[in-house]
Amino acid sequence: MIAHVNGKLVEKSPTYVVIECNGVGYKLNISLNTYSKLGESESCKLFTEFIVREDAQLLYGFKDVSERRLFQLLISVSGVGPATALLVLSSADAEEIQQAILSGDAAWFKGVKGIGPKSAQRIIIDLKDKVSKENISSDNSIGLNNTVKEESLSALVNLGFNKNLAEKMIQKILVADSSAAVEDVIKRALKGL
Repeated sequence: MIAHVNGKLVEKSPTYVVIECNGVGYKLNISLNTYSKLGESESCKLFTEFIVREDAQLLYGFKDVSERRLFQLLISVSGVGPATALLVLSSADAEEIQQAILSGDAAWFKGVKGIGPKSAQRIIIDLKDKVSKENISSDNSIGLNNTVKEESLSALVNLGFNKNLAEKMIQKILVADSSAAVEDVIKRALKGL
């Protein structure tokens, strides 16, 4: 529902921030990693995840898309709620968590408060295939081609195409024409897929 919030950083604490956007202050729950990445600048953009529960509507903020994606994957595991997912994300960066999942390191997850042996195994079993299929990277340096690539890939995946095939086709197109616009890349990829 709300993909990101971009505005003035009004309040900052290790567990939440308040960002004022067009006169409305949005309170976003954050991880310690996001807190450490936020500078002292007044201008702030956070990617968000909106969670609606029976007793509350909560907004979670992330400095980068990879952290948000890991959060979404973690809360998809039975028994792991948003608070536990934030604790996991506060314990390490996205790449380290991804490595723990791929290597089956249950001990790493058991070291996070609120995660026992069963939950640790469930996280690894449920997410190993998903994480290996998705390339969750915490690379924050997004150039123009990467943005074109990401937007084109997102569009093609939403249209129902296989992510790996679409990614290869987009890469091929961008190698041939590095200045191609998103629309051109999508049109060419549709012809090739």
